[in-house]
Amino acid sequence: MVTALLGVYGAGGCGRGIMPLLRDKHANADLKFVDDVSELNDLNGHSVLTFDEFVKEGQADKFMCLAVASPISRRKLFRKCQLADVSLIGAQAPSVIMMDAVEVNEGACLSPYVTITSNIQIGLCFHANLYSYVEHDCVIGDFVTLAPGAKVNGNVTIGDDVYIGAGAIIRQGLTIGRGAVVGMGAVVTRDVPPGVTVVGNPARPIVKV
Repeated sequence: MVTALLGVYGAGGCGRGIMPLLRDKHANADLKFVDDVSELNDLNGHSVLTFDEFVKEGQADKFMCLAVASPISRRKLFRKCQLADVSLIGAQAPSVIMMDAVEVNEGACLSPYVTITSNIQIGLCFHANLYSYVEHDCVIGDFVTLAPGAKVNGNVTIGDDVYIGAGAIIRQGLTIGRGAVVGMGAVVTRDVPPGVTVVGNPARPIVKV
């Protein structure tokens, strides 16, 4: 019997945190790490393949979980999978809390102790790391990453390709523009324009010299 082939794209810390979630849910699948730069052949009991090797494997049904923290890298890998006809698969820890009217698009990776409350829309390939949360009435774009402990309060709009660093806090009602970066521990009290990096408390744009 040919089983489905499941890949975790990324053999770094993010991928190693996601693999056990997939293994627990898909015990009968053939699970591999996929990484184009790793020199490892085996990691935590799973083979490590390049993407090309993964595509050439014999199973007809192939799925990929994009476990790379960078939103831009994740978007590129998504396109790569589309071209190779490899479907997305997400991962969700049993301890994740989701309340009412939450819509999460495909490919999400939700780590242990994530909380997503009510009336929330989330785009493609969302990453929510350990102990992060999203409060009520938020709209989140594609390929957004919340690092561990990131706090997104109610009525926040987050554009595509945004990275919110560990322990950062986003005040209620704000807009974080596409491609913005919120630094570790930042306290965001004003809207962040597209493509801008903010740091500190209160968060301010990094001034390039």
